[in-house]
Amino acid sequence: MDQQGSPTKLEYYDNMWKLHSEATFLSSQTDDGRQALILDSTIFHPQGGGQPSDTGFIAIPNSPLKFLVQGVRSKDGIVYHYGHPEILEGVQLEWRVEPRMMVHLHVDESRRNLNSRLHSAGHLLDISVRNVGLGHLEPGKGYHFPDGPFVEYKGTVPQGELQSKREELENDVNVLIAKGGKVSAAVLPYEAAAQLCGGELPEYIQKGSSPRVVKLGENPGCPCGGTHVRDISEIKSMKISQIRTKKGMTKVFYSIIV
Repeated sequence: MDQQGSPTKLEYYDNMWKLHSEATFLSSQTDDGRQALILDSTIFHPQGGGQPSDTGFIAIPNSPLKFLVQGVRSKDGIVYHYGHPEILEGVQLEWRVEPRMMVHLHVDESRRNLNSRLHSAGHLLDISVRNVGLGHLEPGKGYHFPDGPFVEYKGTVPQGELQSKREELENDVNVLIAKGGKVSAAVLPYEAAAQLCGGELPEYIQKGSSPRVVKLGENPGCPCGGTHVRDISEIKSMKISQIRTKKGMTKVFYSIIV
């Protein structure tokens, strides 16, 4: 396999709080009318797992030229940084970089922090769901974008209990936030990951694989490929706006103080 077909090294897997790094430029291509840069490694989180992508810019050392990263996607292990060269004085510069050149990566800090807080809040909800006696609900997908984040669960809650459980959830999750706790992530062998996640892993995690597990404080971990806060307390505060139960599924809608 050639260098451009090799998987992109995901630096944020090892350090979720790294905002600046160096990488080797491999190639540039046009995809659906958009320019995309491919690097050997990246600290930019691509959209996925219910989390929006990072934004920022990629710069050439000792040059004013910048490539503004407006969206990031991953396909078959390769990360594509979509955007365009910076526009200076009304003129869009041309991105001229030779393969194997070093480039500098800069992730937008405010967007990364917001995405990480929303994502961590979604996982914290999973913990509170068990704490308030809803352990029969099986975690499903999450939507951790600012415009209406929610976590979906397989299972239902009696209609008459929705309001009381909403209040219990909001209270419990904010107690967890106030208590705080360090957040960590590690790629582990399957058995070790299962043990850290309460004894078992979701069915979509292939047996024998080495999933990345995120652990929030002393609570059980969960498999996740996203970015998170350093400490649970950084979420600051959460509001559970609504719980809906329909067709065997329960959705918990939440928001955080921005």
